Amino acid sequence: MKLDFTPEETAFRDEVRSFLKDALPEDLRRKMINRDHLTKEDTVRWQRILNARGWAVTHWPVEYGGQAWTPAQRYIFQEEMALAHAPEGSPFNVNMIGPVLCKFGTPAQKERFLAATANIDIWWCQGFSEPGAGSDLASLKTTAVRATDADGDHYVLNGQKIWTTQAQHADWMFGLFRTDNSGKKQQGITFLLLDMQTPGITVRPIETIDGEHDANEVFFDDVRIPVENVIGEEGRGWDVAKHLLGSERSGIARIGLSKERLSQLRALETRLARDGTLGEEEQRRLAHKLAEVEVELRALELTQLRVVAADAHGGGANAAASILKVKGTEMQQRMTELVTELAGPAGLAMPDHDHAPNDPDDGWVHAAAPFYFTMRKVSIFGGSNEVQKNIIAKTMLGL
Repeated sequence: MKLDFTPEETAFRDEVRSFLKDALPEDLRRKMINRDHLTKEDTVRWQRILNARGWAVTHWPVEYGGQAWTPAQRYIFQEEMALAHAPEGSPFNVNMIGPVLCKFGTPAQKERFLAATANIDIWWCQGFSEPGAGSDLASLKTTAVRATDADGDHYVLNGQKIWTTQAQHADWMFGLFRTDNSGKKQQGITFLLLDMQTPGITVRPIETIDGEHDANEVFFDDVRIPVENVIGEEGRGWDVAKHLLGSERSGIARIGLSKERLSQLRALETRLARDGTLGEEEQRRLAHKLAEVEVELRALELTQLRVVAADAHGGGANAAASILKVKGTEMQQRMTELVTELAGPAGLAMPDHDHAPNDPDDGWVHAAAPFYFTMRKVSIFGGSNEVQKNIIAKTMLGL
């Protein structure tokens, strides 16, 4: 299997690299390097720059604004974005509700939402998890009862969602709601779109261990949602959700992100050794750890390229996507552990968002602990690593 990039793919990499060099605002690049928290305005600004170039929703069908890129081009684009320290845009708009609307939306829904979603004229949040229904999402209990009155057909929603990321910013929510309890728990679930300004919706903040407010609780008290806001069929929302949760193999390991972080670690190692912060024994230990990480990252990259090559020839990756998910998230977490180790006791202080550090190059020190804490969750996203390991054991080992 040939894993080298073609001359055309290399030229494409150069095109992407040139665009990012010219188009990425320096203040956003600096925020990404220092692990500063991006505001809503930061994300909107960058996604609109990408959208103006036609690169905000590249994996959508071409008729809805996507690009007819090969798996290799998608991989190259994602890697160059990470290496350039570019933000990723809104995953809820780009990777979740957008593809769902492209596949399951009615013509009227596509006309109303797709272009606005690509340009973040609408900011979306995801209403899936509930207390007692996280990894076992099909156990959700928030109800949507169908009713008809003088205003027409609608659903009345009651219940609660939790860990709803960026609900405080959202214009609309896409979510799963229980419309029938008579069958298996995966049945009787309906996928709905909700205007967040609808009466009866209450958003309450959750401050996470990294000191940020991204997560929220959302409560529904007799919230009326028009029936035309159903995506797909009533009671078949689980099928829609499975489509949404299907991760793209070309980017699941986030190789570019880990490469960028390894490069930063190398630069920090050089700087700290030069100014005498690291002693000789500490330098040797750190060099050994970085060498281990680099070898593992290279092995992961080769596995990713095998999947990209298989996709390009119509082959299936089988359990390879699960391997990439497990190792990719473990690598991301390992990077944060090394940064925290380098920061030492100074990294234990929470960052002061109102005051910049005296030395701009020292921003990483105060971001080390929050970054470490927030990256603990990546092994849960997209199907927990424990579930992925079960898939690997069953599919590849026959256990």
